[in-house]
Amino acid sequence: MFSIETYTKRQHELIKKINSGIILLPGNEESPMNYTDNPYRFRQDSTFLYYFGIIRPGLFSLLDTSNGDVIMYGDDYTVEDFVWMGKQPAIHDQAMLCGVKKTGSINDLANRVKRAIKSKEPIHFLPQYRHHNIMKMMSLTGLNAQEIESHVSTELIQAVVSQRNYKTEEELVEIEKGIDTTVDMHVTAIKMLQPGMCELDVVVEIEKIARATGGDISFPTIATINGQILHNHYHGNIAKEGQLFLLDCGAETPMGYAGDLSSTFPVSNTFSSLQKDIYSLVLKSHYACVDTLKPGVTFKEVHRAACLTIANGLKNMGLMKGDTESAVEAGAHALFFPCGTGHMMGLDIHDMENLGEEYVGYDGQPKSTQFGLKSLRLGRALEPGFVVTIEPGIYFIPELTDQWRADGKFKEFLNYDAIETFKNFGGIRNEEDYLITTDGKRLLGNKKKPMLIEEVEALRP
Repeated sequence: MFSIETYTKRQHELIKKINSGIILLPGNEESPMNYTDNPYRFRQDSTFLYYFGIIRPGLFSLLDTSNGDVIMYGDDYTVEDFVWMGKQPAIHDQAMLCGVKKTGSINDLANRVKRAIKSKEPIHFLPQYRHHNIMKMMSLTGLNAQEIESHVSTELIQAVVSQRNYKTEEELVEIEKGIDTTVDMHVTAIKMLQPGMCELDVVVEIEKIARATGGDISFPTIATINGQILHNHYHGNIAKEGQLFLLDCGAETPMGYAGDLSSTFPVSNTFSSLQKDIYSLVLKSHYACVDTLKPGVTFKEVHRAACLTIANGLKNMGLMKGDTESAVEAGAHALFFPCGTGHMMGLDIHDMENLGEEYVGYDGQPKSTQFGLKSLRLGRALEPGFVVTIEPGIYFIPELTDQWRADGKFKEFLNYDAIETFKNFGGIRNEEDYLITTDGKRLLGNKKKPMLIEEVEALRP
């Protein structure tokens, strides 16, 4: 945990941002795999972690804007629980670690919310993504599931985003711990992969590195010879000579902060000539994005720098044609780049995505509906304290190519005969994490992930 002062400052800043009423912030419950006593690894809600730092199931917090009270609710474990778990600290003792002096039972919470309803106090809560907490909110407020969704507090969402978007120095220390462990995961994978090896062999080894720190992986590992599948979580393929291997993985620190990096490397000892051409173009687009990063620039502009670089490069290779600016404006390049350049990162790998991308990544403005651009999770003007990922890529997706060709889509910009020869190429992306500073940007992490072709090949067995 951070210091008591860190949590009390966050709590009181939140209270000041809300005009009236009470704020309900539930922690998470255990989530069973196949029966109650066999749960998945417990992961606390990130917003609850931000304000309270306590990793324990079954907690609920209430912040009262009328008097500034912060109260932690939950039911203490009993001796029967200790038989299975060992002795556990009382909720009051844990609450004191984050500056919360008042505690109560879940029944006390229910009574407090009833009083708020009776006196018509506004009740503020965030969007809920777990059914346990949806049911809790239903029980406390008397609202049904649909009403819970429609009664989410936009005021509270914006208040939380306005705090969590700006990373403090102590948060950056944690994030860089996660990134450094993630670099170790990537270096291990690049060194160990050999033809004939199963994708799962790589996954097992690198996830051990994340868990050995006392944390875990920050999202399900993508480790695949099918790099054209953007979020491929299947790990049963055998790597063969001549293929590319795409690894997108991250480590989460014991305090919940994430690292997120991607690498693409050859299954063979070296890249082929054609692989080098596409890889070099992806790197060029990557550094075009990095050069654009600074306060005041919108991330849409950063993304556009990647799109133009990729479209120009593919035009030079004969895969695209026509005016590059017009092609990007129309979205023709999205055949090869159907996703966004990056996203916010912090306590969540896609930071606060559960609160809504329009608030976190777009400052309340609507997102584009254009294919490709609609998948850009971040578009707002960059500010000091933002932590963002940079991960443009080039993907040759046979199913998408076949569909667009059959529909005659963007024939003025796409050379489908040439593209046909790349249908089995796969996909390439590399990813780094950056902090926006007052005068530019800073690459995060004390360890450097191999990116250049010669750096990657030097690590191949």
